[in-house]
Amino acid sequence: MLDTSNVNYDEIFVRYDIVSESKEKPETIAAKMLPKDPLLKKVAEDVLYMKWKDIEASVKEALAKYKPEEVIDKGLVKGMDVVGELYGRGIYYLPHVMLAAKAMELGVKEAEKKMTTAMVTKGTVVMHVAEGDPHDIGKNIAAVLLRSNGYSVVDMGRDVPVDDVVNKVVETSPHMVTGTALMTTTMAAFPKIAERLLEKGVELPFVCAGGAVNRAYVESFPLGVFAEKAMQGPTLAAKAVEGWDYKKIRSNWDELMSGKA
Repeated sequence: MLDTSNVNYDEIFVRYDIVSESKEKPETIAAKMLPKDPLLKKVAEDVLYMKWKDIEASVKEALAKYKPEEVIDKGLVKGMDVVGELYGRGIYYLPHVMLAAKAMELGVKEAEKKMTTAMVTKGTVVMHVAEGDPHDIGKNIAAVLLRSNGYSVVDMGRDVPVDDVVNKVVETSPHMVTGTALMTTTMAAFPKIAERLLEKGVELPFVCAGGAVNRAYVESFPLGVFAEKAMQGPTLAAKAVEGWDYKKIRSNWDELMSGKA
């Protein structure tokens, strides 16, 4: 039998495309983004490194010095910011994002125990996967990133009928609605949703994403705003909360995605 006991797998299981894409090491990226205070840094690192078994203890220690809102904003959210950066660079994958999100969720719950009032969110986003489409991974990642950036998410799940989406938007009055489609047979639901929202007098940015759609298609119907990656969600949501309509977001899309707007 072939003896593999001395094989160095570090030289084998390497994604060289990612190595070349990201010249910086994850630790270097984290060092630039994590808080300097030791207590908040520990909280952020527990999120970043998916230490969901340690996060509650770290949050409790930080709460001895900081307000719950500060622990969330300057610790938990900062850790998730690094996760989003690593995911965007192709260094972290879906399992990393989901485990980090679990750690953050536990940390937020621990911090909320010390809060005297409910946490105020930046805005509300209704999310769904198009009718007939069972693929919800992209939507789930986008939801995690939106929540970690302080937005309230109404997650309707996958394979959501057009009328249900329209009714939920009318019911909740969100700042933005999103739809995901991975199949070309399901993306036709998006212009139907836009049309029915306008019929009800509702005009808001309708962010459409997923492997089946492209910018030209999304901008071919009213309300449509294209998102190429999940990490673009918080940027678009911020502009929606500021009062930007879909036309303004469209005309400034390139600048927004490059961070110049």
